[in-house]
Amino acid sequence: MSGLRVKALELPFLSLCLLAVAGIIPAHGSGDVTVVVKEGSDAVLPCSLSTKESISAKLFDWRKAAQKDGKKKEVFYYDAGIHYNNGRPGQSEQFKGRVFHFPGELKHGNASIIIRNTTVTDSGNYTCDFPRLQPRQTFHIELVVEPILKDRSGENPAATPKPSIRTLNATVGVLLQCEVRSASPEPHLQWQDSAGNKLPAEEPQVSEREGCYYITLNANVTKSDRYHCVVTQEEISHQTHEETFVFIRETVCEDSSCKVAAGWLFGGLVLGAVTVVALQALLVATKSITVNCNRGSRLKENRSSNQRNGSCTDSSEFPLRSPAV
Repeated sequence: MSGLRVKALELPFLSLCLLAVAGIIPAHGSGDVTVVVKEGSDAVLPCSLSTKESISAKLFDWRKAAQKDGKKKEVFYYDAGIHYNNGRPGQSEQFKGRVFHFPGELKHGNASIIIRNTTVTDSGNYTCDFPRLQPRQTFHIELVVEPILKDRSGENPAATPKPSIRTLNATVGVLLQCEVRSASPEPHLQWQDSAGNKLPAEEPQVSEREGCYYITLNANVTKSDRYHCVVTQEEISHQTHEETFVFIRETVCEDSSCKVAAGWLFGGLVLGAVTVVALQALLVATKSITVNCNRGSRLKENRSSNQRNGSCTDSSEFPLRSPAV
């Protein structure tokens, strides 16, 4: 274990950075290491001679230990500048176009490789072999690719498909219903808003028939948003979701600024109504004054009495008399 750390410190700065990013962990056994990465990330598998002698003209071969087929898989082969990425045949289909070495590090005895976009199936034991060296040197590296939650509908037949969503009327807001049918292993359902926040929901309705699960999960929402029903099967690292948009007309204004605006609107309406009433009264009064005062020449005998009353009175209240003969 301590020997490995010494070797790592002897590598150039670039190699140290690569090893740190790769998540390399010392393992039991002389010269053995374990590399741990998340699925979908890149993995650097270290392999370096302690002598730091140039291996540009030498041969080294990377292989993955036998799996179910009982055969080792060819990962990367290098022989004096000839390798799988520049025309040499024989590389396993699993690794084609995904494995690269570090040409600038060969002069330092560094035969490390990088595996791009790792998958769970990349996990396993690898060997880095220098068959022509005297004595022959072989390094053992274990790669652990930790699975992440993602949609595995196309790669795992046990992965449940997207759930079905229904929107139902409710006393307040809208009732969202998410349903998964015939799923195994048992999935976990969760309602989320557009920000990924978990929504309060009712107890899920779960039934099982011959090892298959039927689950319904309801949640009540009271505001417009895009909502997701997320389905997770932890055992197989599968997660999928379906979404729906809900529009709810908001009739109650809770915001203080909105209340102020509403107050101004109400005040404006009241003021407008009062203005209209006053204007109508003024028009009526103006009309009465104009009509009655124009008739003043015919009501000379009533002028003195009207002046005493201070207003123009409709002539219909004082009928005209015939002049005396």
